[in-house]
This record gives sequence, structure tokens and C-alpha cells, in this order.
Amino acid sequence: MTKTSPAPTELPFPTSLCHLCAAPPRYITSARGSVFIMCPLLPNKYPPQPVRACPLFKPRPPQPGPGSDGSAGEPR
Repeated sequence: MTKTSPAPTELPFPTSLCHLCAAPPRYITSARGSVFIMCPLLPNKYPPQPVRACPLFKPRPPQPGPGSDGSAGEPR
């Protein structure tokens, strides 16, 4: 049995380009506890890791950090 889970706290293959993609990847955990990275864009849904280059890669937009109110540095 496999299950889909949110990004694990410790990323598998931390240097993989997949973690930075806007696709976004899905993390699949097997019954044995192995974590696989599924790509929704590639025909080969589970590319060999770590991915260093990908023709469909689009960087994920930056997310505001903790404590950020979303303003662009404008005075209040």
C-alpha cells in the first residue's frame, strides 16, 4: 500500500531540482517507508533521483517568509 503525503520534513535527495519546481512534485511513501518523488509533468512519473536538469522545470515563485505580512516593503 502506498500513500501520498505532504513534503517530508527531511527531503529525499535534498539536492534534487524537483523540490524547487512549480509543478509541484508529490511525495509518495511506500509500505516499506521509502519516499519517491512523483512529477505531474513528465511521462516518466518517477524520474531517477537526484534530478539535476529537467526540460520542464519552472522555478516555484518565492514564498513570503515567517512574519511577513505580504506587503512589498511599502510604508503603512
